[in-house]
Amino acid sequence: MRALDWGETSLKEAAIIARRISRLLSIASCLASATYLHAQSYPSNAINLVIPLAPGDASDVAGRTMADELSKLLKVPIVVTNKPGAGGTLGTDSAVKAKKDGYTLLITNNAALIYNRVITPESVSYDPFKDLTPLGLATRTPILLAARQDAPYKSFNEMVEFAKKNPGKVRLGTAGAGSVGHFTVEIINALTGAGLIMVPFKGAAPGITALLGGHVEGVVLALGALSSHLKGGAMRGIVISSTFPEFGDIPTLAQLGHRQNLLGVWLAFFAPAGVPAEVTKVLVPAIEKVVKDPAIGSKLAALGMVQDYLPPEKLFAEIREEHRTVEAIAKKAGLVK
Repeated sequence: MRALDWGETSLKEAAIIARRISRLLSIASCLASATYLHAQSYPSNAINLVIPLAPGDASDVAGRTMADELSKLLKVPIVVTNKPGAGGTLGTDSAVKAKKDGYTLLITNNAALIYNRVITPESVSYDPFKDLTPLGLATRTPILLAARQDAPYKSFNEMVEFAKKNPGKVRLGTAGAGSVGHFTVEIINALTGAGLIMVPFKGAAPGITALLGGHVEGVVLALGALSSHLKGGAMRGIVISSTFPEFGDIPTLAQLGHRQNLLGVWLAFFAPAGVPAEVTKVLVPAIEKVVKDPAIGSKLAALGMVQDYLPPEKLFAEIREEHRTVEAIAKKAGLVK
């Protein structure tokens, strides 16, 4: 057999190299396609939404209402898991520690992200700026101090006087230690010296049950949790953080001559920090669409809530600003050093 000369050898090697390059390019193309398909496939299965509040709370109802609409947009089931306790920190902590794949989301309130960190920092193991990815603000609602209709006081000033004359006899239920309601009780005590007793519950619903059953003398909760009881006549509004059209006869502290108004409650969507960018690219616009939906707005209004969408970067800016405000008020009131 004739030996291959140098030219034939070079041609043969070149053909082998060409085939190898072709195979490598084909593999790279497949990998790129797989990555693209993976990015386009989210979400491909059910999403778990953690609500760190008790079932039946107005915030829980609001979260479920928005989850239903979000499920339709994303075309996957959204399974709601309630994990109440400690002013929302227990459920928030569980979401922070969840797998960072976009299949565990969180809708939580400012108590879990701000108030607990100011009032009881030892009870909070997470930092919202490091451990959560913001997806958008959803709702706002005023905070309200309410009493039963048959309470011996009909106004805020009457309640304060009654509490002073009957030390330890006015107990106010809240959604937990470190909640906005807890902070509200402390602020009222600092402003008036009323000596109101804060009683923590695992959410609004248990506190409302305790009030209706006569186990506490009042509650300090989001208006959304109390609006139906106000309309039905079972409760009387005593003081509110900001005026609300449907309940315009309930005064704010400023209207009563005090130097400090109460602060309200908001709800926002988050994911654990570190979720892939393709996940937020899907979720952020979907959440914005749901929050701005007029039909959702009507349902939230019935719960005493107002739609108020903020994009992720503005949400984090508000959290920072509110943290500074709450910390300043708490220091002025002697709640923290």
